[in-house]
Amino acid sequence: MLIGRKLPITSLTNLQEIPPSSQIIQAVQKIKSRYECFRCGNQDQHFFATHYCAKCSSHCTYCRKCIVMGKMSTCTMLAINETDMKFEDSLSGLVWNGKLSPQQKEASLKVVEAVHRNHDLLLWAVCGAGKTEMLFEGIEAALQQGKFVCITTPRVDVVLELANRFRQAFPTVSIAVLYGGSGEEWNRNRLTICTVHQLMKFRHMFHLLIIDEVDAFPYNIEKHLHWVASEARTETGSTIQLTATPSSDQQQLALKGKIHNVMVPARYHRQPLPVPSFEWVGNWRKAIHKKQKLPNQLEKWLKKFLQDNCPIFLFTPTIKDCVFIEEAVKKVTTNSASVHSQDPLRHEKVSAFRKGDIQVLITTTILERGVTIPNSQIAVLGADEEIFTESALVQISGRAGRQLEYANGEVILFHNGISEEMVRAKKQILLMNHLGYEKGWLDEK
Repeated sequence: MLIGRKLPITSLTNLQEIPPSSQIIQAVQKIKSRYECFRCGNQDQHFFATHYCAKCSSHCTYCRKCIVMGKMSTCTMLAINETDMKFEDSLSGLVWNGKLSPQQKEASLKVVEAVHRNHDLLLWAVCGAGKTEMLFEGIEAALQQGKFVCITTPRVDVVLELANRFRQAFPTVSIAVLYGGSGEEWNRNRLTICTVHQLMKFRHMFHLLIIDEVDAFPYNIEKHLHWVASEARTETGSTIQLTATPSSDQQQLALKGKIHNVMVPARYHRQPLPVPSFEWVGNWRKAIHKKQKLPNQLEKWLKKFLQDNCPIFLFTPTIKDCVFIEEAVKKVTTNSASVHSQDPLRHEKVSAFRKGDIQVLITTTILERGVTIPNSQIAVLGADEEIFTESALVQISGRAGRQLEYANGEVILFHNGISEEMVRAKKQILLMNHLGYEKGWLDEK
């Protein structure tokens, strides 16, 4: 275990507080001619810097990759647990009495099997399939075996949502919720829910590691986080990866049966995923930035659903676009707002959208996941731009049709030329619907 509260360890007093089973190592080491950080796994030399250190009275090299969690340098020491975490007493705490659909039950049994057999698993389930409920029985099995469990995800808002749901499902289980600024500390909690960066505090700690949204930023980009996740799990254990949009490589391995996986291509309500349609709008930025006017096709589409009183997501490529598009949308309806990662009122606006106080929400990809609004309709302006990857477009499409009573939400991609990512996203959605019908998990058309 990484002793996060004792870093950096520089005095005999601190060293005496380290458990005898721990190994003291140098946090940043030079291996041959390259530096490596043994907290975050960073080996990118661009993120190392050297300066004169007053603490050790010499020049030290430190890691800038994980500096927000405290400075790690060549004179900082880490305490690493040398052995895998030992099992604790058996614990049973699941009180959820909901009913799984046949497809959810099949996936749940695969999760339980992975826990019992200590093997890894890819859970590929479409947006809105109910992945959280599929985990309950597997986590219960792990707790009954005395195992330590961690659920990690790249995003803080997902951590908070998961924490609420698991505290309801496992009310008697000690749960640690860790993210930057949470103020909580790990105290041998049997269930931990955290952001992926918080895994840097642990070594060989969790017998069951569940990684939610493995395709999401920053986990999909910062490869050192894969090392961090690997180090956080015990040498013998299970890693379960959850995603609605696996990478192309993962998709091929899963479809060919070359990795342990379970696919859930249908939502619980047995209705197919909404398939996005494409519509060309030309150089939409020129019209919006200069004339503050929406493309005619988009304006017509908005008016149709405004008349039906439907909540509308309008996704845009950049923060700058958000601002200009908001002004143009206000000429169609004043019941609108824009949100992005730098918006200090982001959470308040999303809350107002949930309540129906805002009808049109203009947003960047910041809301591509984790937000469910009944009867929502989805438009993407500039869907051909680089930010809208296959994964992003599948996730965005997944905001529609999530409830049985509103299973036919519309998704439209406005573009200035069809991109390969748009084609691949549509193809993946069509594949999931095909597999859903093939397995008998979707109602016949």
